[in-house]
Amino acid sequence: MGAICIARDFCLFLLLLNTRQSAALLENPDIDECDIEYNGGCVHECNNIPGNYRCTCHDGFNLACDGHNCLDVDECVFNNGGCQYTCVNTMGSYECSCKEGFFLSDNQHTCIHRSVEGLSCMNKEHGCAHICKETPKGGVACECRPGFELAKNQRGCILTCNHGNGGCQHTCEDMEQGPICRCHVRYTLHPDGRSCVERDETTTESSDHNATSFTEVDKRVKRRLLMENCAVNNGGCDSTCKDTSTGVRCSCPVGFTLQPDGKTCKDINECELHNGGCDHFCRNTIGSFECNCWKGFKLLTDERSCQDIDECYFERTCGHTCVNSPGGFECVCNKGYTLYGLAHCGDINECSVNNGGCEQGCENTMGGFECHCHPGYKLHWNKKDCIEAEGFPATKPPSKPTLNCSRQEGGDRCYLTCQAQVHITSGTEDSYTVTCGMPLPCLAGAQRNGSGSYCLGPEMSSVLRIKTTATFKSGTGMCNLKRSQERLKESLNAAHSDSRSPFTENVQFSYVRLRCSSSGPRMQSRHGRKAGYEEEGSAITAEFELDVNLEEVTAESCDLGCVRRRSEKRLRKTIRTLRKSIHREQFHLHFAGSNYELAKRLARPVDLPEHCGKGQVLVDRKCVSCTVGTYYDRDQGRCVLCPAGMYQDEEGKNSCEVCPGSEVRGSPRSVGARNISECGGQCPPGQFSHDGFLPCLPCPLGTYQPEVGRTSCFHCGGNLVTKHNGAVSFQECETKVQCSPGHYYNTSTHRCIRCPMGTYQMEFGQNYCISCPGNTTTDFDGSTNIMQCKNRHCGGEMGDFTGYIESPNYPGNYPANIECTWTINPPPKRRILIVVPEIFLPIEDECGDYLVMRKSSLSNSVTTYETCQTYERPIAFTSRSKRLWIQFKSNEGNSGKGFQVPYVTYDEDYQELIEDIVRDGRLYASENHQEILKDKKLMKALFDVLAHPQNFFNYTAQESREMFPKSFIRFLRSKVLRFLRP
Repeated sequence: MGAICIARDFCLFLLLLNTRQSAALLENPDIDECDIEYNGGCVHECNNIPGNYRCTCHDGFNLACDGHNCLDVDECVFNNGGCQYTCVNTMGSYECSCKEGFFLSDNQHTCIHRSVEGLSCMNKEHGCAHICKETPKGGVACECRPGFELAKNQRGCILTCNHGNGGCQHTCEDMEQGPICRCHVRYTLHPDGRSCVERDETTTESSDHNATSFTEVDKRVKRRLLMENCAVNNGGCDSTCKDTSTGVRCSCPVGFTLQPDGKTCKDINECELHNGGCDHFCRNTIGSFECNCWKGFKLLTDERSCQDIDECYFERTCGHTCVNSPGGFECVCNKGYTLYGLAHCGDINECSVNNGGCEQGCENTMGGFECHCHPGYKLHWNKKDCIEAEGFPATKPPSKPTLNCSRQEGGDRCYLTCQAQVHITSGTEDSYTVTCGMPLPCLAGAQRNGSGSYCLGPEMSSVLRIKTTATFKSGTGMCNLKRSQERLKESLNAAHSDSRSPFTENVQFSYVRLRCSSSGPRMQSRHGRKAGYEEEGSAITAEFELDVNLEEVTAESCDLGCVRRRSEKRLRKTIRTLRKSIHREQFHLHFAGSNYELAKRLARPVDLPEHCGKGQVLVDRKCVSCTVGTYYDRDQGRCVLCPAGMYQDEEGKNSCEVCPGSEVRGSPRSVGARNISECGGQCPPGQFSHDGFLPCLPCPLGTYQPEVGRTSCFHCGGNLVTKHNGAVSFQECETKVQCSPGHYYNTSTHRCIRCPMGTYQMEFGQNYCISCPGNTTTDFDGSTNIMQCKNRHCGGEMGDFTGYIESPNYPGNYPANIECTWTINPPPKRRILIVVPEIFLPIEDECGDYLVMRKSSLSNSVTTYETCQTYERPIAFTSRSKRLWIQFKSNEGNSGKGFQVPYVTYDEDYQELIEDIVRDGRLYASENHQEILKDKKLMKALFDVLAHPQNFFNYTAQESREMFPKSFIRFLRSKVLRFLRP
């Protein structure tokens, strides 16, 4: 029964390899040249085609110029055959070998350091000629590579004709003592017992040939010409010979043309005519040709056309937005974020660049920043300068976000109130983020440490804060934050005055972050089985930070730890109440004077909207907000550009704001201004005025101004002066030394200081260093480029059936002194298949950076894979143990791109087949096969079917036919059929 199940499942796998496109061929009425004249003269395989035939060679051989003979390919010429150390070419194949102290790993290409401890496979005394496997009882068992058979001593391996044609150039026959080589009738066996050389016709003459006079030879030649026929020396033809009434007629196979002598065949260079029909590159071969594509494109199944690879197919290609282009792609970040590591997006800390341009205080936020003023001042129109606030009271400290919950009819109802430090940002179409208050690492006056994980400063010693994260389900609608029709203050007062519904919770947080994300409909499946669809819905992830009230600490009854535990208990109770409120959709927010509620918005409206909301118009059957620089004109029913002298920096507005400042002759206002800076009439860089608008004055000596519309200039500091009035940057300040990139000028000491870790500076002569974006930092101080900012997070997703591991900061260079560990624990009765598409580790530092995969963290455990080098040729292998421990380490030396390595766990009943495939060097010999192992989309589909064979039916017949090139199908089909053979 088990064998039937295996056969059934792998019939599905066989379908994946395009067997269902096979069809019965109609009988060909033409003559089959392959059935006569010694296999058509082909030394390996003869393929009959309508009106002609073509010779082909086994893997590891190329067709010779005569179109019939087959010559060995030296696989070691290209990229050392993929061998880590030594590549040895053999007839029809090649082998890898290792230097002293190392042995060949299961993949037969890379080398593993040999252990001297124990009597396991790591010890050279095991005696196995090829592969050593550890048995469950602690012993060892030997196995042979594909194409070899285990000898009677259970240690040695005997070559068969299935490996490199047995080392024979022409025909191979398996015998008990090993392969026996033979040659085509027109050739004779070389003394090496493997190669074949063309027969010399003069050797077939009689033994008294030397005594024959030249006259007799001449007569015999003439007699042959008169009696010429195909039975004698193939009529002198290179290829096919046919007897006719006028003598012999020679013809050539496809890919060759007959020469003027009527006998000889010459290879046709198909690439000379219309590039051989190839889209991109055409490479001529003996008797044929092949097409190749530019980087970023792949060859289609017609083996002529090239198709762009859509790198954006995978969501994780880019951090934010991926834009595909022919042959490549580009990652684009949202506003307020910048690109690092080639594909990731990190928040820009604008405050690190000249204090964000703020005259007084600067506060960085996710995706933006805000300027703040000292008490007695207010923010100017330009949102950066501070002006005196006449008659204004001193600024109060920002109020904390407060959560009030009351028990009313229908359950608990909660209100989150926040009046200051509020930020609302929208991500994708169905997500948004709301923050209120200040997170602990960003309190005013504090500085981040090197990793950005906490703050440095004396004020931190008095702060004790509890942090927690909770996720709340929010119905089946998509994320939507809408203005509430209910007046919050009245509702709060009513709740508070009602003695039956006092506040059940009244908590003041220090910081709250709410992120709502929506999920579309997805098919729920376990082990690949279809199980219907999950409804669309949204979830809110909330982060809370709560200061512990130190006034509750008493020496007698409750110390600091006791108070902390009490606070944590109250916080857990609050979260439970809030969860009920959100679940029942009785949760409201009062932010910066506006009331909001979580509205249920269905993802697929049944009816088209009849009317759009304020500031929106109907575009392509959707309500779209008027963009910045426009407003909604009710009379015209459309979005209109803001007129000259007005601006609008928000979406969905019904009017525009008046540009500040008076209009000056010769400085016309612009139409469609998207912010104050586009209003026109502002002071240019290097100048200022009392309101930031014309007329302006140049910055005096010793000051500079890099921005437009400012009311003051920045001082150089340190009694430095500028060469002239109207300076636009600090670089015009006459410093005592010129600082190079990676440094900043200290105006107190008048010295150049190296940028600290976590910062960089690209320019000469600056007085600041730029903070690395997001959660990145630099390896060392003195960094000169944003590409030196690296994420130290060890990447990957570890699943039971499929997953991947990824070096930190990939595809950018990984950081120095990093250590990552991953563990793959497959479900019962499953084995692990690993594919390394490519790996980039610098060899300059003598293996200071390495990747190792073994059974456990113990150094003497069974090792599956180990490397410290760059390999652009892909390789696949199965783990030598059921559990796989993986470690990546780097030192402080050179860095590299690293790796992204996928894996799949498959049914152990298929182990023999999978190992037969991945150990065969022919899998990696073809460039087309190598591209398959690098194609993420294709590998995802292949792994999906390997993990769950029944998932093959998720792919259409057309998708299956277009999935693999023909050469790959031929390679796998023979192995699958042999596996299924009873």
